[in-house]
Amino acid sequence: MSSTPDSSGSDRPTIGFSTLAVHGGEDRQKYANAITDPIFCAATYTFENTQAAIDFVAKKLPREEYGRYGNPSEKVAERKLAALEGGEAALLYSTGMSALAGLFLAKLQAGDEIVMFDQCYHRTREFCQKHLAKFGVVTHLIPTCDYSAMEAAINPRTRLLLSESPTNPHLSVVDLEQFVALGKKYGVETVIDATLATPYNLRPLEYGVDYVVHSCTKYLSGHNDMLGGVIISTAEKIEPLRKFRGVIGMINGPHNIYLLLRGLKTFELRMRRHNENGQAVAEFLAGHPRVEKVLYPGLPSHPHHQIARKTMRGYGGLVTFYLKDADAQQTAAVVDAVRIPRIGPSLGGAESLIEQPIVMSYHDFTPEQRRAVGIADNMIRIACGIENPEDLVADLRQALER
Repeated sequence: MSSTPDSSGSDRPTIGFSTLAVHGGEDRQKYANAITDPIFCAATYTFENTQAAIDFVAKKLPREEYGRYGNPSEKVAERKLAALEGGEAALLYSTGMSALAGLFLAKLQAGDEIVMFDQCYHRTREFCQKHLAKFGVVTHLIPTCDYSAMEAAINPRTRLLLSESPTNPHLSVVDLEQFVALGKKYGVETVIDATLATPYNLRPLEYGVDYVVHSCTKYLSGHNDMLGGVIISTAEKIEPLRKFRGVIGMINGPHNIYLLLRGLKTFELRMRRHNENGQAVAEFLAGHPRVEKVLYPGLPSHPHHQIARKTMRGYGGLVTFYLKDADAQQTAAVVDAVRIPRIGPSLGGAESLIEQPIVMSYHDFTPEQRRAVGIADNMIRIACGIENPEDLVADLRQALER
C-alpha cells in the first residue's frame, strides 16, 4: 500500500476518497461520545484561571479563545477539506467570494497587479476590476488559456496569477502545468478556483498551484442549504491568511459548519452521480437537432477535452449549451418548459438547476458587455443534480421538442 501525506504532513496509508470524506480530519472519539461533531454556538471561550490564559498565549495551546478566531468544529472541517484536496492546511470563510476577497486583501497592496483569465465568475471579475482598483491594485484580464498573453502581462509588480478551472460558464480547462510554470518562472504565486471541478475531479496542488479556492456552497456541501468558502495550501501560506481573517472577521457560522461536515460525508457518492448526469446530458444535447453547440469538458468536441482527460477524474454536473437559431425569448421558453430542474443560480446541489445567463447572472450587463465576455442570448446553463440521468434527459427532450 502506498503512502501519501495527510493534512498534518505525516505519512499515512492511502485510503479511498469516500473513506477520507467520512473520516478525514475527525477524532475517533468525540465530545460526549457522539459519532458526529457537535455544533459549538459560542462567541467566547473561558479560562479556568489567569495562569491558564497566560499559558494559552505563551504556549500557543490548541484551544479556542474567541469566536472570530476559530471554532472547534471549524477546525475539523478545515482538516477534512485539506485532506480531500491533498493540502497541508485549509481556512474556512463565510462564502466563496469572501475566501477570494480574503486572499486578495491579505496578499496585495497598492501598486500590485493581478493577471487573470477572463472567463470567470462575474463577481470575481467585478471585485478585482472595480473594488481592488480603489486601493491601487491593477487587474489584467487575459483571454482564457492564452498562456503567451498571460506571460506578456506579467511584470515585476505582478503578485498573483488567477484562473478558474473549469471556468464558469464556458467550462474551459486550464493546462495546470503551463499555468504553474509561468508562476515559477517569474516568482508569482498561482491561484486556482476549482469550485466546478472539486477535489474529487481535480487536484491543482499536485501540479504546484499555490492556493486552491472552493465555494463550499456548491458540490462540497451539496444540498443548497449553506454558504461557505475555503482556501487550501501549505500550513506556512495559510497561517498569515488565518491571522488576517481573525482581523476582518470573514468567518462562517457554527450551523453552516455543521451542514458542511454533514454534506461532505456523501461527497464522493454525490460527485459520481453529478459526473454521470453531466456526461449523459451533454451527450444527449450534443446530438439534438435544436442544439447549436454544447460546452462540456467530457465531450471530444470540447476544445480542452484532451487537457481535461489528462488532469480530471470526471467533468462535473455543469453543462452549457446554445439553442440553434433562437433568440432570448425562444431560449427562455425552453428553460420554462423543463419540469425537473428549478430555475435559479448556483450549482452542485442535489436538485438540478437551470438558468439563462443573460437573465440570471448578467442582467445588469449591456448587450455589448455580454458579447465581450461570451454570454449569448441563446445560452442555457444547466447544473445537473443527483436525480436519475434518464429522467433529466427525458425532461430536456420534451422541453426541446414542445
